[in-house]
Amino acid sequence: MKRNTLILPYTEVSESQILQWAQQQQHFLLLNPNDYRLKADFSSFEKIFAVGRRAHIEVPANTDGQSRPFEQIRKFHEQHQDWLFGHLNYDLKNELEDLQSRHPAKTAFPNLHFFVPESLFFFEAHHVRLETYSDSSKIKAEILSTNLPATRPLNPVVFQAQTTKSAYLQTINSLKEHIRQGDFYEINFCQEFTAEGVSIDPLQTYQALNAMSPMPFSAFYRLKEQYAIGASPERFIKKEGRKVISQPIKGTSRRRTDPKKDAQQKAYLVNSDKEIAENMMIVDLVRNDLAQTATYGSVKVPELFKVYSFPQVHQLISTITAEQREGTHWSDIIEKAFPMGSMTGAPKISVMNHADRYENGRRELYAGTIGYITPEGDFDFNVVIRTLFYNTENHQANYWVGGAITIDSDAEAEYAECMLKAKAIQSIFKN
Repeated sequence: MKRNTLILPYTEVSESQILQWAQQQQHFLLLNPNDYRLKADFSSFEKIFAVGRRAHIEVPANTDGQSRPFEQIRKFHEQHQDWLFGHLNYDLKNELEDLQSRHPAKTAFPNLHFFVPESLFFFEAHHVRLETYSDSSKIKAEILSTNLPATRPLNPVVFQAQTTKSAYLQTINSLKEHIRQGDFYEINFCQEFTAEGVSIDPLQTYQALNAMSPMPFSAFYRLKEQYAIGASPERFIKKEGRKVISQPIKGTSRRRTDPKKDAQQKAYLVNSDKEIAENMMIVDLVRNDLAQTATYGSVKVPELFKVYSFPQVHQLISTITAEQREGTHWSDIIEKAFPMGSMTGAPKISVMNHADRYENGRRELYAGTIGYITPEGDFDFNVVIRTLFYNTENHQANYWVGGAITIDSDAEAEYAECMLKAKAIQSIFKN
């Protein structure tokens, strides 16, 4: 059975109507590159909205070491030979390595979830292309009859840090001592902010966050009562044909309104020994990850330490490419690279153990990945950062921020960088 296709011109239907219409569904995923897909020097998501769940595969949390997740998803893809949309939790690491998470799971996101969508909306230059297993004419009529609610301010939400500043500073110094002792040489340390008993309109919140902080790998994801509302600037990994690409971020500086000061912030990134060292360590790690499934000699670094500018921050991004080795499955590429090096540090096993020891919560979907797999086995996945998680059933909201810690890290500066990264999510709830 094939999806039927219908063209919806932008003169007839708006993106807002489509998003509002989809709120009746319990499963959807919008991948939104904003305007970055129009820039020749930035490869971003395609703009796709997957709505409705025709079939799905799920690996629950707390199945440490038992599930063989990538074997499951490989079989599921072979069975359906269709588009798959969904996520991998960071805590899937416990299925791949001899690791554990000492903190309990708090959100409703399973370790792995992918679904075959009932309908796909492809946002193209002059129209939306709808591909659906349902009645396309009925869907069009429903969308056209969808009324948009009046715009209103978001309810104020106050988030509480789960790590005090003094505890954070002390932890950074402890982590630097581990580096001196040779336990690892870079670690991504993260902290959580939570709010309980809050009422959030997920769609309105996504639209507010995306308006304030439009990013090339943003996502709006619903899995029953759980939402992920994200403004990620970072790609984890992409496969197109036999080409594989990863674009880790390491290095952050604040945007300034004054052009001269803003240029100084960019110059800081490319001239900072600390920021360059952070990025270089992760580039080496990603090169090694991709080499496990790559044709010999095909791993390249076409962009090293390039500054990309976003509304809130400048970021130092490197691009690593490879060619898929004959005899390797597409799922092997993701498995060997997961979790992404930019959210762990190096060496991976040691830093994941130490991160769990020092962090005050379980990351779950934070530092994991959201994206899609095509029927042909191509894929594109982001890094789940700058993302708000909200549960409509228990009215809990949380988000995480983090940064790379090296021997040259200054604890106060690292804390200030975390607060900068948290700014967009915090500010949309302040009236």
